[in-house]
Amino acid sequence: MLTTGAGLFGALIGSFLNVVIFRVPAGRSIVSPPSACGACGAGIRPWDNIPVVSWLWLRGRCRDCGAKISARYPLVELGTALFFAVVGWWLLSAGSANGWGWAATLVVLAAFLYLAAISVALALIDMDTHTLPNKIVLPAYPVGAALLGAAALLASEPARLLPALVGAGALFGLYLVMALVYPGGMGFGDVKLAGVLGLYLGWVGWGSLAVGTFAAFLLGGLFAVILVIIRRAGRRTAIPFGPWMIVGAWVGMLGGDAIARAYLTMFGLV
Repeated sequence: MLTTGAGLFGALIGSFLNVVIFRVPAGRSIVSPPSACGACGAGIRPWDNIPVVSWLWLRGRCRDCGAKISARYPLVELGTALFFAVVGWWLLSAGSANGWGWAATLVVLAAFLYLAAISVALALIDMDTHTLPNKIVLPAYPVGAALLGAAALLASEPARLLPALVGAGALFGLYLVMALVYPGGMGFGDVKLAGVLGLYLGWVGWGSLAVGTFAAFLLGGLFAVILVIIRRAGRRTAIPFGPWMIVGAWVGMLGGDAIARAYLTMFGLV
């Protein structure tokens, strides 16, 4: 039920994220005016704003003028729903394995669903505009710290707070050095995002922090090489790194400890 509920909630959040992804880079309010058709300006009726279902019912076109509605909108809604369901399942399993009570599990869930939501928004905004807006990144520091701090205390695991703080500081520092040494290859938006991801990775565990950090560079590097090979990019083409930081971080959070243990076992270190 928790997983299903998280998925349904994710579909609703995905609908809101479509607004965030479009309006925040343009400097527009995300609450006013209400959503409207970009072609004719007609307001979106509540029954035409049901995630995924409304787009299918309208066959991807505006009810008033018939203009095409991008398939990206339902894909964001569906993708966010699946993402939230996976995160819900993962945390329910983690809560059961670690003996967390329902209060602790729900606060942990809130913390990581918040990260999942801004992950979707930031990844798509970065792909569209090559920016990571401060309006989304900076509030994630106090919100993430408050939720993760409360979760650690409710779960009777205050020891999680130390690696969380170390992770935030270490990744922020690492990306800051790279941005100063090679300004063209790393932006300060990436630096600010790194601290948020390090906070969450460290809270999950040291193995997750290590794997999540490495995975970002591995996956981003492979993607860049593939683009060069298929001639979709050159050696000087700017490729947004934020999405790969986010993907790498989630690889670390969802499977980092298992990957780290397998790696250490392979070399006989554990």
